[in-house]
Amino acid sequence: MRLDKYLKECGYGSRSEVKKIIKNHLISINDVIVTSSNYNVNLSSDIVKFSNKIIKYQKYYYFLLNKPKGYLSATSDNSQPTILDFFSAYSHLDLFPVGRLDKDTTGAIIITNDGELAHRLISPKYHVDKVYIATLDKNVDSSIKEEFESGIMLGNEMTLPSKFEVISPNVCRVTLHEGKYHQVKRMFEHFNYKVIALHRERFAFLSLDNLLENNYRLLTDDEINALKSITNILK
Repeated sequence: MRLDKYLKECGYGSRSEVKKIIKNHLISINDVIVTSSNYNVNLSSDIVKFSNKIIKYQKYYYFLLNKPKGYLSATSDNSQPTILDFFSAYSHLDLFPVGRLDKDTTGAIIITNDGELAHRLISPKYHVDKVYIATLDKNVDSSIKEEFESGIMLGNEMTLPSKFEVISPNVCRVTLHEGKYHQVKRMFEHFNYKVIALHRERFAFLSLDNLLENNYRLLTDDEINALKSITNILK
């Protein structure tokens, strides 16, 4: 990888900005000052330093965000805030959300730049759990549990079986393995309930724990490897 591209992808500035850094003799490779932006960095063996501090290149990044209300699950929007606004420090990475949460839905969402893993995590083929807490406008009749767990016809499509649990008179936990458009809300609307609050408490095995709303954290190597394992990505 060209040195200027390497530095840019590590977050050291635009292409023109990192070229200035290189020309100012601030970059060394294997303890030798390099002044050419065209230098080809060997990602597996070269040790790149900025002002004698090692720069570690990472191709893919994985975050867990506790999404607040009022933000779109999109990479950009001309008039409304998006969840990528929380990641301005990583704007050079081309991050995107794994699936979507509605603007008024809160909770766990993965942000990454790994397209292959993202595709598998939202594909019904891999049966990755997405667990939601739904607060309804009235007390729920537990008899709808059977239909949730066998599948519900929404428009022209049958949903996959989901897990259903009544937590309190008007609060339910629903576990999906797919993500159709407004699916949880539409499933309850099928039975004449309105969802007045929706929160995703878990994505796969990733729960929010003590992660506060509006905050995010990097996934650990063990968590990343586990996500790859459940989606059969061996890399």
